[in-house]
Amino acid sequence: MTGFSSLIADAPEVTVDKVRPLEKDLYKMMWDKPEYRQVAPGEKIAHEFLKQAKPKQGATVLDLGCGTGRGGLNLAFFGGLDVTMVDFADNCLDEDIVPMLETQKQALRFVEADLSQPLPVQAAYGFCTDVMEHIRPHHVDQVIENCLSACQHVFFQISTVDDKAGVLVGHKLHLSVHPYEWWLKKLKDHKCVIHWSQQTDNTCLFYVSNWATGEEVVDAGTVNTTDDEIKKNVEHNIKQDYLQVEPHPTNEIEVMIVGGGPSLPQHIEKIKQLRAKGVKLITINNAYNWCLDNGLTPSAMVMVDARKFNARFTKPVVEDCKYFIASQCNPSVFEGLPKDRTYVWHTQAELLKDILDKQYETWWSVPGGSTVLLRAIPLFRMLGFKRFHLFGCDSCLGEEDKHHAYEQVENDGQAVMPVNVSGKIFNCNPWMVSQAQEFMSLIQMLGDEIELEIYGGLLRHILESGASHADIKEI
Repeated sequence: MTGFSSLIADAPEVTVDKVRPLEKDLYKMMWDKPEYRQVAPGEKIAHEFLKQAKPKQGATVLDLGCGTGRGGLNLAFFGGLDVTMVDFADNCLDEDIVPMLETQKQALRFVEADLSQPLPVQAAYGFCTDVMEHIRPHHVDQVIENCLSACQHVFFQISTVDDKAGVLVGHKLHLSVHPYEWWLKKLKDHKCVIHWSQQTDNTCLFYVSNWATGEEVVDAGTVNTTDDEIKKNVEHNIKQDYLQVEPHPTNEIEVMIVGGGPSLPQHIEKIKQLRAKGVKLITINNAYNWCLDNGLTPSAMVMVDARKFNARFTKPVVEDCKYFIASQCNPSVFEGLPKDRTYVWHTQAELLKDILDKQYETWWSVPGGSTVLLRAIPLFRMLGFKRFHLFGCDSCLGEEDKHHAYEQVENDGQAVMPVNVSGKIFNCNPWMVSQAQEFMSLIQMLGDEIELEIYGGLLRHILESGASHADIKEI
């Protein structure tokens, strides 16, 4: 175990006894040894979890295999997180932490559970430090699966060396000792997204998700596009003399954002009514062409995705429509667009800063989530609009698992995951679940800055029910 070499110098090699106790009983014996408590890896690495995951205050976390509880305590008090500590040994917590389960129960609690069995609790994040190397080899896959089922995001710290603490009870503790490359492949085999990893002399660390998140899907529209491609696109596009989006004062003009979700045709009459009343019509991606096909001329269209196939979404060009195209989009998207009605805007401030500084004296990045919808809302808020109607922004599948109101082959064949959101079941593609979660964060960030009315789908349900991240549960 990390740190024990300094506590037990030149410890003898520990072999597995023929009469090895059950793992739960073995670790109850270990936690009765004061020496075993001297090192708490979770306590030391909590800051790295906070740095990589960037959880919002109040986010739910499972400290998986919590041991002393000192790691979970740091997450609760330094991260402002809602922490549930999980371990199969009911005597693992430090004596001074046990009373906090009562005095600090709004932020800290303990659940006795075996990680090799389906977990009775769920959270947005998992924190699993110095645990996986202790798992019996034939249980490793199940434990990983249980962690990923209970938490959308999981931070793993895993020792890659043999333990020396087992001498305290005469049994080897590290039963699954493997190098970084082995654990990396194992996590990839479980289809999780690897956001960050690191190896040291005796540990490896991973921050993963059980499905794609905003950063993975786009942090701004970077789906299937490398940073180098993004930079190349931006360098080209900002030299073409397109107008740049600038902040505007707040106004009272209503706008509707129309996406391509499967519920869209159900609301066409309402869209036409609002359009006739002067409400501005903003389309995202191919909802632009759907509106044109249905006799609706957009006031504006928005794109962020950097892939080349999106060029077809800006054709045909129509009068009186303004085009708000992210500077990271493929240059082909801009072809044929009128210079006087085309505006560039920027997403990834950190990645693009050096490039943008060379071109502009002043520039602004648009915050938001991983999809065009989650950028369009803050983009138009920056332009002064605060009253929004959302149509076809479902974030869930429709009848027969239809993903759009129209054909869009790029989305065909994606995995379908049923999710329970505050007691109601929705079928979603993985990116839809991510969008729904990021939507929660977005409306929390904007607060009273916007007024929203959503017509149909999972996002409407989230707004009506007040669902939180923890309320989205994969079935």
